[in-house]
Amino acid sequence: EREECVEGKVGNHDNTPKDHHDTPIQTGISGQCVCVCVRVRYVKPMNFQEEVRGHRDLDGFLAQASILLDDKATTLDEVLRCMLTHVTEDGHRGCDMDEVMNTVFTDTGGDEDNVQLLSETIQGVTASATGVRYQQSWLCVLCNVKSLQRRHVCIARLERPQNWGANCCEARYVILILSPPRTKSTKTAIELGRTFATMFSDISFRQKLLDAKTQEEFKQELVHQRHHLSIVNEKPATEKQMIHAETDPRSKKTLKCADFFKVGRGIYEDLRRRLPLYPSDFTDGITFKLSLPLYTTTAIFLYIAILLPNIAFGSLNDESTRGEIDVRKVIVGQSIGGVIYSLFAGAPLVIPLTTAPLAIFISVIRGICDDYDLDFPAFYACIGLWNSFFLILGALLNVSLFMKLFKRSSEEIIALFISIAFVGDSVKGTVKIFNYFYHGPTLATNNSTRVLLEIKELMEKAANATERLGSRTSDGAPVVKHVTHVFLPESLVLCTRERPILCLLLMLGTLWLGYALYQLRRSPYLHAKVREVVSDCALPIAVVIFSFIGSFLFLDVELPVFNFHNGKIFRLAQFDKLTGMNCLSAVGLGFLLALLIFIDQNIVISLTHVPEAKLLKGTAFHWDLMLTGFINILMSCLGLPWMHAAFPHSSLHARQLAKVELHVEGGHLYETIVNVKETRITALTANILIGLSVFLLPIPLQWIPKPVLYGLFLYIAATSLDGNQMFDRMLLLLKEQTSYPPTHYIRRVPQKKVHFFTALQILQLIILCAFGMYPLPYIKMIFPFLMILLIPIRTNLLPRVIEAKYLDIMDSQHM
Repeated sequence: EREECVEGKVGNHDNTPKDHHDTPIQTGISGQCVCVCVRVRYVKPMNFQEEVRGHRDLDGFLAQASILLDDKATTLDEVLRCMLTHVTEDGHRGCDMDEVMNTVFTDTGGDEDNVQLLSETIQGVTASATGVRYQQSWLCVLCNVKSLQRRHVCIARLERPQNWGANCCEARYVILILSPPRTKSTKTAIELGRTFATMFSDISFRQKLLDAKTQEEFKQELVHQRHHLSIVNEKPATEKQMIHAETDPRSKKTLKCADFFKVGRGIYEDLRRRLPLYPSDFTDGITFKLSLPLYTTTAIFLYIAILLPNIAFGSLNDESTRGEIDVRKVIVGQSIGGVIYSLFAGAPLVIPLTTAPLAIFISVIRGICDDYDLDFPAFYACIGLWNSFFLILGALLNVSLFMKLFKRSSEEIIALFISIAFVGDSVKGTVKIFNYFYHGPTLATNNSTRVLLEIKELMEKAANATERLGSRTSDGAPVVKHVTHVFLPESLVLCTRERPILCLLLMLGTLWLGYALYQLRRSPYLHAKVREVVSDCALPIAVVIFSFIGSFLFLDVELPVFNFHNGKIFRLAQFDKLTGMNCLSAVGLGFLLALLIFIDQNIVISLTHVPEAKLLKGTAFHWDLMLTGFINILMSCLGLPWMHAAFPHSSLHARQLAKVELHVEGGHLYETIVNVKETRITALTANILIGLSVFLLPIPLQWIPKPVLYGLFLYIAATSLDGNQMFDRMLLLLKEQTSYPPTHYIRRVPQKKVHFFTALQILQLIILCAFGMYPLPYIKMIFPFLMILLIPIRTNLLPRVIEAKYLDIMDSQHM
């Protein structure tokens, strides 16, 4: 039992009608205290598989349904009166509105009788290791009415979410339960409320009810939900489920050495689990008509988000390999590998890409080939084949089970490093443009004779000026004053400083517009569906607008673009140009590359399938690792760039396909994912479009300036920070304590421990950045070993300085 004091106004001094305004508690005279006793108790959810009463309650409601769709009422008082009117119109004449309203609200004894609180309600609460959170989008109101002869239920779906006070900030559904006070224990208002509260506690079900257009569709969703709840009750784990727990890197089963000797068991379990769901990966996108606009915007987003990094990394590879791997080869390789992965991968939402670490690795191989006079295509292919061999071997030996040792904090350190790497690439590219164009003036003419004549005249004038400045001292010694600066005339100098300034504006403008449109989903402007579409298309809109600004509005300003080579795309590696020792020397580089791809691949899959994403079809760590190995065999032999699962593209892909529900808690706005459409169609479509983009080379793709690509990198880095718990805790160091959000670690972990843990994570991140971004390429080769070192640091060192219970809380997956 909990007692609360509610202070506020108890009078009606403005002569407005007495009403139950935006909160369940209505207050009156200022300064007067009213005590309210609130009893909170647990209500067991209805078990539809074992309890017959739940089915009977729903059948009775469906027979005489009282359903209000898109009610325009805004206050709780208005909503309840509309519901009671609807119940009366449906033939329940024994329902007296005034009696019900007096029973629904508790009179607190004020003189004006308008300090009131809902008497009895049922509301959903999500309790986990991360704390307690109210489900604020629905409210079940219970009422015992003496004049009633039988029970009545009315459900109202509001046109817009309403703010009715604490723990009910976005009410969208109101369930009114009316029951006579003297009835069987299995037919009380609480028992009837249990039935409907259990059904409405499912966020996916509430989202389906939003899509219902008629009362019949609404009823049909209720029937489907009853059927769903009848079959999803927890059952004893079968032998197959226990085997799956042994091969799933995300299970809590303790890792054993014997698990690595069950050759191929992980791949078999992945295929056995995912193959039955394979047809639904396509049909979900075709049969559900409301998904088509979502899939279209997601495919466009993926097309832009994949194509532009391909152009950027292709340009980087073109410079480091001197044209052996250029933009066109990167685009073709992305299309081939992406289509194969989207068709056969166990986790279709994961997006494979060639990445910055792979581009650095390729530049190191080019340097080795130059130092030892090796054939680059052959040596590149040899390293790629060894890499694929180790990846396939690791998949067969269930090496992905090592991901059990990676905690959330370690994964977020690596994710934040990748975001910083995107920012670093943008900054380095912009600095390079400034160094080339801003500091050194460029001659406006290529006529060398004219330039030499002009310079000769200037030098003669300077010499004459020097002679005129000559003088003598008192002892007769000459003193010569030289002209220290000689300036070329404006007719010979073309000022190029507008180029880097325009590049900077294009980069920052792409970031600003893209992120502003991305955040439009959380704003109150425009209609909700318009906000959702614009937010999904934020990146394409920003890229198109600022490419137009740079390439057309500033047509007279020459901007840097990528190079284009019109040669053969496919070139088979000629291994006969390598000796046996050359092939053996490639083993070490192939192992380092396999280690890098193994860690990145599995961490990206893990970050994409976090519990809060609510992905239901499961993962396939072992099979996807083997598939990546086979794809890289093809890439190596054809001279195309390697690829692996990429962050944050994979997480952003899942977020684009997610249905999101917003809620307010403690004054902070949070997003809760309702469900995600797990389909192969979006990634498959995007990669096919990327393959067709070869015909857009060099024009019009060269109309996209490099600064816009850098702005895209910044956009990807910024959007990938959403949901990164480490970044959220880093921001706490800059915030006033009173503005801390009510997160689970703030409530359950001492503040000093939180900041100390964050500081240790920042230290690990700095070490990763120091080695991963060091100018010498060979230093970067040890980066995979540093990522592995995060495991013993988290499991062995951190528990020595911070209690294990606090570490587990801060590392927990919050829903």
